[in-house]
Amino acid sequence: MDEIRLWQVLGISLVLGLLVGLQREWSKSEGAGIRTYPMITLLGTVSALLAERFGGMLLFGGLIGVAALMVMMKVMMNLNITEERPPHSGPTTGMAALLMYLVGAMLAFDLVPQAIAIGGGVALLLQWKRPLHGFVRRIGQPDIEAVFRLVLIAMVVLPVLPDRTYGPYDVLNPFHIWLMVVFIVGISVGSYLVSRFFGAGAGTLISGLLGGLISSTATTISYAGRSRSAPDSSPLAAVVIMVASAVVFLRVGFEVAVVAPGVFYQILPQLGVMAGWMALIALFAWAFSRKRSQELPEAKDPSALLPAVLFGALYALVLVVVAAAREYAGEEALYIVALVSGLTDMDAITLSTARLVDSGRLPIDVGWRMMLIGAMSNIVFKGAAVCLLGNHRLSRRILLLFGISISGGIAILLWWP
Repeated sequence: MDEIRLWQVLGISLVLGLLVGLQREWSKSEGAGIRTYPMITLLGTVSALLAERFGGMLLFGGLIGVAALMVMMKVMMNLNITEERPPHSGPTTGMAALLMYLVGAMLAFDLVPQAIAIGGGVALLLQWKRPLHGFVRRIGQPDIEAVFRLVLIAMVVLPVLPDRTYGPYDVLNPFHIWLMVVFIVGISVGSYLVSRFFGAGAGTLISGLLGGLISSTATTISYAGRSRSAPDSSPLAAVVIMVASAVVFLRVGFEVAVVAPGVFYQILPQLGVMAGWMALIALFAWAFSRKRSQELPEAKDPSALLPAVLFGALYALVLVVVAAAREYAGEEALYIVALVSGLTDMDAITLSTARLVDSGRLPIDVGWRMMLIGAMSNIVFKGAAVCLLGNHRLSRRILLLFGISISGGIAILLWWP
C-alpha cells in the first residue's frame, strides 16, 4: 500500500471511529466514548496492516485484547453500582467496539466501501435505539407472522426448487418463478413494516409513498372506501391515490434493475418520463388539497401464502402467453396480453417482460411499451374501483387526474422516438 493510500485508510478509520464514538458520548453511554472508539477502530486498521507483515495472529490478538478490555470495563462498572448508577448489563457497547475493530481491519484489506457502509450502519443502529425499540413494541402477532412467512418462502421453499426450464416454449423455470414471488413479497413486507414503523402519524405524501410500495391497488380501494364515510377527506384521498400510482413506476424500475440490470437503463427514460408526469400531477393535486395530514389506512399483511402462490402462477402464465403470442400472433397480441394482465397486477407483466427482454426473446422497444400499457391498464382499473367504491367528489377528482395521466402515457406510446 503506497503512502498516500495508507494515510487515506487511516483517516477513514479515524472518521468512522469518531462517528460511532460521537453517538456513544452523546447518548451518555458509560465506558467507551468519543475518544475510545476512534482508538479501537484505528487499532483494527493498524493490527491488520501489521498482520500482513508479521502474521494473522497479531490481528486475532488485537481482537481478543479489545474483547478482554470491554469485559473488564463492564465488570468494573457493575462493581460500582449505586442507586444513581444501575447495573450496566447491555452488550451493545462491547459488540459495537468489537465490530468497529473489525471495520478498521477491513479498511486495511482495501474493503473501503464495505467498511464505510458497516461503520455507518453501526452508528445508525446505535442512534435509532428508541425508534427501533418502539417499533418492536408496536408490532403484533400478524407482523411477526408476516416476517416468518417471508422466511418460509425465501429460505425454505426457494432453495429446494430446480433451477432449469420446463414446459412449452422453454420459459418455465421453477426457481426463477419462485424467486420473483420472494422478490415481490419481500418488497411488500418491507414496505408494510415501514408503515408500521411510522404508525398512524404518517402524512399524506408518506401514505401515498408507502401505499404505492405495498400495493397501489389496495391503497386505492382502501381510500375510496373511506371517502364514503368521510367525504371531506376526498381531496387528500385523491392525492394519496395519485402518489401511490406514481410510485408504482419507481417500484417497476427497481424490479427491473434487480432482475434484469441490462434492461433497466433502456426503459428508464420512457418510464421515468411517465413517473415524472404523474408526480407532477400529484404535486398540483396536493397543492390544491387541504393542508392537513391523513392517517395511513391499516395495511394488510402482504405475506399471505395463497396470494404469493397465485402471483407465481400468474407470472408463469404471463411468461407462456407472451411467448406463444410472440410466436403465433405478432406484436399486437403482446400488447393485448399486457393490457389484460396489467389490470389487477403490474408486477407479473413487468417481471416477465423484463426477463424475456433480458434473454433476447423480446425486443426492448416492444418490452417497454408492454410495461407502459400494463401500467396504464392498471390505472384504468383503479379508476373504475374509485367510481364504484368512492363518493362522487373523489370519483370526479380521480377521473380527471387519471385521465390526464393516461393522456401523457398515450403521448409517450405514440411519439417516443
